[in-house]
Amino acid sequence: MAARKPIVAGQFYPGTEKQCRIEIAECIADGPVTGKLPEKIVAGIVPHAGWTFSGNLAAMVFGAIEKANKSVDTFVIFGATHSHFGSAAAVYDKGSWFTPLGEIKIDEELAEAIVKKSKGAQSNPDVHKYEHSIEVQIPFIQYIFKNAKIVPIMTSPAEYAVQLGTDVAECIKSASDKKIVCIGSTDLTHYGPRYGFNPQGDGESGIEWAKNVNDRAFINLAIEMRAERVLNESMQSQNACGPGAAAATIAAAKALGKTKGVLLAHTHSNEVMERKFSQTSSESVGYAAIVY
Repeated sequence: MAARKPIVAGQFYPGTEKQCRIEIAECIADGPVTGKLPEKIVAGIVPHAGWTFSGNLAAMVFGAIEKANKSVDTFVIFGATHSHFGSAAAVYDKGSWFTPLGEIKIDEELAEAIVKKSKGAQSNPDVHKYEHSIEVQIPFIQYIFKNAKIVPIMTSPAEYAVQLGTDVAECIKSASDKKIVCIGSTDLTHYGPRYGFNPQGDGESGIEWAKNVNDRAFINLAIEMRAERVLNESMQSQNACGPGAAAATIAAAKALGKTKGVLLAHTHSNEVMERKFSQTSSESVGYAAIVY
C-alpha cells in the first residue's frame, strides 16, 4: 500500500499539527464565506501558493463547500503539473497521503473507476512525489471534512483534460451513494521579471494589468464554464499555471449539471504583501477562489 509523505510541509504551510491547525483557523477567519452560494457545490477552483499568500482563498472554497453541502465523502483533486507533462493524467490510485494532520486515505474504488473509464487517466503515483499543488489543499480537507477520502490527479495542460473532466463526472454519477466534489488547483498570472513575463512593463501598472485584464480573462471564462477556452487561453496568455486542472474541473462541473461559476474572491501576492506586511514587490502571482 502506497503512502505519500508531505514534501512542502514547513515551507508552503506549517510542519507541525498544532501550527497547521492554528494557521487553518486563521485562514478560515481571514476568508469568511459571504454572498449567495449554489444550493449544492460540485466543484471548486483553489490557488496553491503558500498559505500566507493564498490560504484564505483556499479556505474560502472549502468553507463554501461545507456550508452548501454539509459533508463530503471524496474530493477528486486535479493538480497543476510543474514538472511532468505526459500524455495522460497521473492518478494516485492506492494507499494514502500523510500531512502534519495525519493520514487521509485514497478512495481506491473511485480512482479505479476513473482509470478504467478515461483514456486520459492512468495510474501513476510517482508523478505526485515532488508536486505541491495538491498537497497544500489536503490539510484543509482533513480539518474541515474529517472523514473524507481523496483521489489526487496530476493534470497537464493538454487536450485530454477536458474529456478527463467529463469522464470523472460520469464516474461520480455512477457512484450515487457518495458525496463527491471536484477541486482544481491553479494560481493565475505569474507576472514580473522573475517569471519572464512582463508584457506591460515592470511596476504597479503592469501588476494591475495582470490582475484586472489577464487574470480576469481566465476568471470570466472559468465562470462561463468554457473549459476548452480556459485551456487554450491560458496557454496563450500565461494567466494560469494549472490550466489542465482548471479545464478538467470546469468540464466535470458542466457534466454534473452546472451552468455558471461563482467567484468568491480574487487577489494577487502583491496585495497580500501590502496588507499583511506593508511591503510591495515588482512581481505578483494571481489567486482566485471559484465554486460551481
